[in-house]
Amino acid sequence: MLNYAEQVANDLLAIGAVKFSPESPFTWASGIKSPIYTDNRMTIGYPKVRQNIYKGLVALIQESYGDVEIIGGVATAGIPHAAWVSEKMNKPMIYVRSKPKDHGAGRQTEGVAVAGKKVVLIDDLISTGGSVLGAVEAIRKEGADVVGVVSIFSYELPEGLINFTNAKLTFKSLTTYSQLIAAAIKRGDLNTSQVATLQNWQQNPAKWQI
Repeated sequence: MLNYAEQVANDLLAIGAVKFSPESPFTWASGIKSPIYTDNRMTIGYPKVRQNIYKGLVALIQESYGDVEIIGGVATAGIPHAAWVSEKMNKPMIYVRSKPKDHGAGRQTEGVAVAGKKVVLIDDLISTGGSVLGAVEAIRKEGADVVGVVSIFSYELPEGLINFTNAKLTFKSLTTYSQLIAAAIKRGDLNTSQVATLQNWQQNPAKWQI
């Protein structure tokens, strides 16, 4: 049986969806300085990579949230993966905008009605969990029973774990920061000093300095 966690970690590295720059950090939209940047939107351009992802996500959902009734995608990067997963599982699908529309019916959720239904939301990655937890709150207001969140990748940040605990919700990721670093080391992409920098950053990104 294919080890999806290891395969997807290698896939992300192979297509350049993950970039390391410990010596010249990236700046995230949140303002956090980071020695790593992950762009999982790239995965939709590679058929074999996206197949590994949706098959892995299906296995993860069946194992962890087997009673799910609706598959949801978080705008925008979670939507295509939710579509492939819902098709594979033969489940209804929704997607959740980052905020309600400012015209028409002003909806934030599109697709089937979620009231009283068990929903799993899919996002491309989890850092602090802010965006996906906003989507969770939006569909909870519509009466959804959100049973969990799944993602392609998780940074395994302490703040993310705290935020999900506070939201009384679990999340599962197909592959993780530690698995990605291990795959990069095996590929020869990182030296010892760079690995130490990446590990130090993960412990407290907000206070990390070069």
